[in-house]
Amino acid sequence: MRLLKFTSVALLAIVVVAVASRTSVAQSVQIRVTVENLAPANSISFAPLRIGFNSGVYDSFNNGQAASAAIISVAEGGSGADWFPAFAAGDPTATLGTVVPNPAGPLTPGLIGSAIFTVDPTVNPFFTFASMVVPSNDYFIGNDSPTQYQLFDAMGDLAITSITQHGRQIWDAGSETTDAANAAFLVGGTNDLRTPENGVVSFDFADLAAFNGLTTAVGYTFDSQLTADTEVYRISFAVVPEPATLGLLALGGVGLAAVARRRSR
Repeated sequence: MRLLKFTSVALLAIVVVAVASRTSVAQSVQIRVTVENLAPANSISFAPLRIGFNSGVYDSFNNGQAASAAIISVAEGGSGADWFPAFAAGDPTATLGTVVPNPAGPLTPGLIGSAIFTVDPTVNPFFTFASMVVPSNDYFIGNDSPTQYQLFDAMGDLAITSITQHGRQIWDAGSETTDAANAAFLVGGTNDLRTPENGVVSFDFADLAAFNGLTTAVGYTFDSQLTADTEVYRISFAVVPEPATLGLLALGGVGLAAVARRRSR
């Protein structure tokens, strides 16, 4: 009986230490972000995903308004060269980064990619993303409102596990006219050449059909096939357990098993 009491106390201590280890590092957690191209074969591809875990104060574009330089750097070239500095200036505590496909390059239909980020949910509960849609001149996916996706709840736990984008959610930045000769990701296209459109940001996927029958940079013949309801992209989130915590919980499991065996005897 004494041995059982001692073991129970020891196991309780292990659990307490495990819980403490989760809450002792400024509430930071590691999040694996996985991206998937869900578009039909030979349809659209995507540039690497630019992301920001944030406080919900930085907004890089708005539906019906002229595109900012920040979102144009994503929509016209995929790089985010202006998006990252503008984001950092607007929300200095944000955790910013990129999810690169595996293998590296454009995220073609059927491919996935992932990356792990260390995030403080109490400081940066919201998630913002942007990625160029190719082939195109200035099409992209992304969230208009910076508070549209609250990734963490008040307790710091994941509130959503995935975001799925459909054809109807593809944006046209309105900054460059549709022209295959100047479009990214097409054989013969020169992305550095641009004809200003002087329009506004709006939802539009229909014009992507203008590239049907043309050869992409990776060799397939483009065929949009998109409808408003076609799933084209998924972003998934998962907490990555800390190795130390896993070790403590495993030790606790061994101890519980030992107690169960002794009781059965």
